[in-house]
Amino acid sequence: MARRTVFFVSDQTGVTAETMGHSLLTQFDGLEFRQVTLPFISTADKAEEAVRKINATALADGTRPVVFSTLVKGDMRSIVKCSAGLFLDFFDAFLGPLEAELQVKSSEREGRAHGIADQLVYSARIDATNFALASDDGGVTADYERADVVLVGVSRSGKTPTCIYMAMQYGVFAANYPFTEEDFEGKQLPAMLRAHTAKLFGLTITPQRLQQIRNERRPGSRYSSLAQCEYEVRCAESLLRRYGIPFLDTTECSIEEIASRVIDRMGIERRLRP
Repeated sequence: MARRTVFFVSDQTGVTAETMGHSLLTQFDGLEFRQVTLPFISTADKAEEAVRKINATALADGTRPVVFSTLVKGDMRSIVKCSAGLFLDFFDAFLGPLEAELQVKSSEREGRAHGIADQLVYSARIDATNFALASDDGGVTADYERADVVLVGVSRSGKTPTCIYMAMQYGVFAANYPFTEEDFEGKQLPAMLRAHTAKLFGLTITPQRLQQIRNERRPGSRYSSLAQCEYEVRCAESLLRRYGIPFLDTTECSIEEIASRVIDRMGIERRLRP
């Protein structure tokens, strides 16, 4: 499989460059990407150091790296643009046309992509993230009144990373509950879930993909056997259908796509913007 190195270069955390870059990279099957994030490139010295790393990689790999940039300041962009990589800059692509249309010069202020300067927004992210962590894997079920959504499904179907992503990116209060064999044997939802049926959303996955994921965690165990995965997925989907709970097959979905689909189908308000 062909392998290329991808750099995400930013004057802040690099989350925006990573998110937008990943969305583009998913369109290219048959390629393996080695991903490197270079955050907090806020001075000329740091920009030049980033160029040295990109150029060294180009020399070592024998192919030019792909460079996704969300550098706000024009002088930083100019430095990194001179590297040996394919420079793709999200700000440069859109700021010029926007300035022309709005007839206002951009401020080139760093940090605005994430709204961290706004303490209320920052606090909302922290509150939602703390809730997701406390409610992970069925923890603090008594606090489901605060939840915008409760993800349910078998173990390793993508519930935890989706909850964390929704919390950090959108300020959504997301809990998750893993179905157990007791739930399957009783063929009914636990009482604490039945009290919040309107907030439930199911994540499912093909047994074959579930086996691959579980085998990385507990190789050769009953937990990761194909027979066990088939049983759990079949029972989980039966429960979801019985109670009319909407659900999504996550087999071919990224975390970003899962989160967006859950938010859209549940009609959840995005309190924050990434």
